[in-house]
Amino acid sequence: TALPSRSRLFVCQPAEPAGERLCAGEILSTLARRAYRRPTVAADIEMLLNFYDEGRSGGNFDSGIQVAIERLLVDPEFLFRIENDPDGLGPGVTYRISDLELASRLSFFLWSSIPDDELLALAERNRLSDATILDQQVQRLLEDPRSRALTENFGGQWLQLRKLRNAVPDTATYTAFDENLREAMRRETELFLDAELRADHPLVNLLRADYTFANDALATHYGINNIHGEHFRRVALRPEHRRGGLLGQGSILTLSANG
Repeated sequence: TALPSRSRLFVCQPAEPAGERLCAGEILSTLARRAYRRPTVAADIEMLLNFYDEGRSGGNFDSGIQVAIERLLVDPEFLFRIENDPDGLGPGVTYRISDLELASRLSFFLWSSIPDDELLALAERNRLSDATILDQQVQRLLEDPRSRALTENFGGQWLQLRKLRNAVPDTATYTAFDENLREAMRRETELFLDAELRADHPLVNLLRADYTFANDALATHYGINNIHGEHFRRVALRPEHRRGGLLGQGSILTLSANG
């Protein structure tokens, strides 16, 4: 049985050698549309087929596809988001970006990844310019589990959570600090940012929220009782906890303190 990833990749299988190049073109056209995040043109596919031919001459159908994919993955149009100014545009003049460029902006912002087929198909038909459809797509992307990338990547950069893995607290003073607690601190902040984003709270609430997310290890570290198990849950904070908002979270305190 073919692996699911292989089934997605090989959208056709040549029945005989004479049909291999035609099938290769179909496979590469499907991949290029997603990689370039736009409809493909004949020149795109012909260039990839040249690399397919090179790989096929030294091996089999699969090796030809492999060489073509290797070429696709180093293409500047895959590695970079390129937005071209309209012809004849004067300096400093604003303009509306194309629907295809908007689709890429949207997906990389919310998912840190390429547009899916639904978003790309709407962009190809110039439907994302419709405010109602754009709003629907934003909601759909946010409801998708891939939108965790927004808080994980944004939080990791803005709050420098990525540096938490290298923090070295004084274990003689903080004897309970271990890798489980380090991971719990990071996850607390990500869950908190995600909740604030989805609730559309005012920015100031990041500093004065009366709740957080904790599991057993983190709650014990904070001195919060009656939290059991490894899974995180929303926890109401009382004034005596003195933990409301980002500045009371272990991740931020660890990153901003001398170990």
